[in-house]
Parts: sequence; C-alpha cells; structure tokens
Amino acid sequence: MLRLRHAPGGWLCAIALAASLPYSVTASADAREHLLPTLNGVSHAASSKEQRLGRAWLRQFRAQAPQWQDPLAHYYLDRLIARLVPHSGIGGQMPISVMVDNGSLNAFAVPGGVIGINTGLFAFAPDEGAFASVLAHELGHIAQRHFSRGSARAEQTQLPAMAAMLAGMVIAASGSGSAGMAAAMGSQAALMQDQLTYSRRFEQEADRAGMKTLAAAGYPPADMVRMFQAMQRMARLQGGTPPEFLLSHPVSENRLSDAQSRAAQLDVTDTHKDDTLYDMVRARTLLSLHANAPQQALITLRQDDAEAAAITYLQALIDADKGQTQSALETLDRLARKQQDLALLPATAAAIALDARLVDDAIARSQRLLRVMPGYLPAQLTLAEAQLGSDPQAAYRLLRKVTAQHPENPLGFTLLAEAAGRSGHIGWGHLARAEHLQLTGRIDKGIRQLGIALKAAKRESDAQLEARIEARREAFLTYREALEEFS
Repeated sequence: MLRLRHAPGGWLCAIALAASLPYSVTASADAREHLLPTLNGVSHAASSKEQRLGRAWLRQFRAQAPQWQDPLAHYYLDRLIARLVPHSGIGGQMPISVMVDNGSLNAFAVPGGVIGINTGLFAFAPDEGAFASVLAHELGHIAQRHFSRGSARAEQTQLPAMAAMLAGMVIAASGSGSAGMAAAMGSQAALMQDQLTYSRRFEQEADRAGMKTLAAAGYPPADMVRMFQAMQRMARLQGGTPPEFLLSHPVSENRLSDAQSRAAQLDVTDTHKDDTLYDMVRARTLLSLHANAPQQALITLRQDDAEAAAITYLQALIDADKGQTQSALETLDRLARKQQDLALLPATAAAIALDARLVDDAIARSQRLLRVMPGYLPAQLTLAEAQLGSDPQAAYRLLRKVTAQHPENPLGFTLLAEAAGRSGHIGWGHLARAEHLQLTGRIDKGIRQLGIALKAAKRESDAQLEARIEARREAFLTYREALEEFS
C-alpha cells in the first residue's frame, strides 16, 4: 500500500483501501492458485520479542505524538479491527490501536500488533468499506510478518529500523510532512537498493492478504480498486506536494492492475450496505478537523452522499458546540428512537450533557445505556467521569473494572487516579498514576510513582495492594529495558 518508508523490516505506515459491507463470498479456483507465502510453517502470530518491541514503540509514540482523544471514535475503530482480525491470519493477538490528531491521510502498522491511523483517514475514506480496507491492508503486513521476515536477513538493523520509524512517525504526526519521510528513511539509506524489491513485494502481499480479509469479513474487495484510483487522483491533483506516503510508495499501474485482477476473482453475493454508523463517526472527525469552520464538515458529508441521519447527527454536534445543549439533546433523542441499534447516539447525548454540566442527566443517560450494553466503554467512561463529584466511590469501583478490562487505555487510568484520590483509596490512586505514566512513555516517573504507591499501601495496611505494586514494579522494569533499546 502507501507507506511512509521503504525498509526490509520497515513496512511501517502502509495504506491500502477498499470495500463496503456484509455479504457472503466464495473464492474461485483461479483465486486459490495465487497463494501467499506459507512462512515455512511458522505461526503468523507475533513473537514475544516483536510484541515487546511493539509495545515499547507505542509508548514512545504516545509520549511524543499528538493523539485524538475521542472514546466514541476509538471504540468504533477497535470494533472494526475486531471484526477483521479473525479473518486476517494474525493469530490470537488483538492489535492495539492509536489515533493520531493529524488531518493528513495516513495509517501504519508496527511489529507486535500496533495499528495507527490519522484522523485524516476518516476524512479521505468516504465509506466504511474504504476505511476497512486500510485496516485490512495493515493487518496483512502483521499477518505476513513482514518486519521479522525482512529483519531476519539483517538482524542488526531491527532496532535502528524501528527507531527510525518512531522518529519519522513522530515528525510526520506533528505535521512536518517530508521531514518525517527523511527521518524515517535516513538511517536506512545504505539498505535502499535491497529494500525496494522487498517493499514492493511486501506491499503486494499485504494487498492480497487484505482483500482476503475483507471478503471473509463481509466487505467487497473491489472497493480496494476504487480507493487506489482515488489515491491516484489525489496524487495528480496535489502535484509535487502529495502526502509523504504517496511520495514514498505511489499507487502504480501494476499495483492497480493486480488489485483489479484479485478483486475479480472473488465471487461476492448478498451485498449489504449501511454506512450510518461510519458516517456518524466520520462526522465527529470532520468536526474536529474543521472546528473553526463546522459548515465545511457538513459540506464534505453531503458531497459524499452520507446517510441523512449522519448529517442530522453532525448538526446536533454543531449545536452542542454552540452551547445549544437542549436542541442537540432533543435531536439526538429523536435519532436514537429511530436508530435503536446505534449505541453511539445515546452515548453522545450523555457526553454532551456532561460537557454542559448536566451531571445528573449524564449519569441517568449513561446508566440507561449500560443496562442494555454493560460493557460499552464510552458510556462507562462518561458515567465514571460524571460520578467523580457526586459519588467518587462508585466511579472508583467502575474504573477498577474498566482498567482491568482495558489495560492499554490511558484515559481509564487518568480517571481512576482521580476517583481513587477522591474516595480515599490513596495507594490505588498512585498506582493508577503510575500506570498512566508508563502507558505514555514516562517509565522512570512511573517507577518513582510506584514507590509512592507502595508507601501509601503500607500506611493503609493493604497487603494485597502491596503485592500488586511489587508485581507491577517488575513489569515496569521490563518495560524500561525495552524502551531503553530505542534510546
């Protein structure tokens, strides 16, 4: 796909596109002749080393790159990844996702199961199939273990390659464009000739694997062709200044032709299309990108023939931003009665009520939704935040469960630290702060915070907490070793 860099083990930041929605698919005999590498019987699941390095990479990235903190959009992204993963061949691991607050078109995958997207991907992809195809392509890189296959030929380049990825992605995420490209590629210059053959082959493999994933998950793979064509048009329109991944890996005619051929070999039936949820999440993204010109978000949705309900949803978000809370809530309630299967609608209403300091209403709305969907993370986070002032003990209990179920969610630990402090669980508050620090790449501060937590646990005579802190300290030291490999 489209990538930020060429590297035998550096297929980071690949972008592919394709697809639409549910249907059944049967591969023809011709399609089965074009097999992907068997990898000599080696499991497609990431090795423990890859997972360790991938988690360390993500923590460093969180510490340096701007992230888009939107629990509703993030939950949608994770659910879509979860829909694709069982068909991707990556084994039992569930990738960790990160959303970058940047309006340029970009997506990336990192060894060990990390997938990232820019908010600009939502803006570029007009429907869920297009968006899903990007994720499917990235999963293809992970499933085919392109990083380990490349770095196995030059093991000494693995850490420098990942460090270069980190530097380039941080610069690009900060909006420095071609500077990110230069940083990402600089340390690999000596390997460039060797990289070109590998990167082209890996991209083609990821395209093919991604199409198979899309088809099995219920998305017509022919949409990948449509998205390749859209990227070609983008490259032509932007001339000498297209996004850096288009400069590093343009969509060639050969690649487009191969995608067309593969898509034609998959027999698709019973196609079902409903982009309402995607359009609503996209509306949130467009409004974030056009915060100073919200009408532009509306124009974009209308130009792309978004569902009418999504346009109404966006208008409610705009009303809320203008302080017209009651109008926004009435619109969302009306939509929710018509779209009863979309939890995003009542969850949005609860979040808007909380932002308007209608705390009791936010609590009531969140609790109603959680009675129907007990594990719906956005509503759990809104409820816990709303309870911080009126019932911090309830918030503490809820957030203990949330952070246990979502140990890679920094926001959950931020709220837990506050809830624990307000409800008198001082040791747990310090432990939660330590967890947030290590998740965001500040491991030394996290270790020091664990020391404070341990002292508090001893004062509170909480032997169970003491044992947990000691165990986490060992884990933190392991994290630090991995982080130090990038320095």
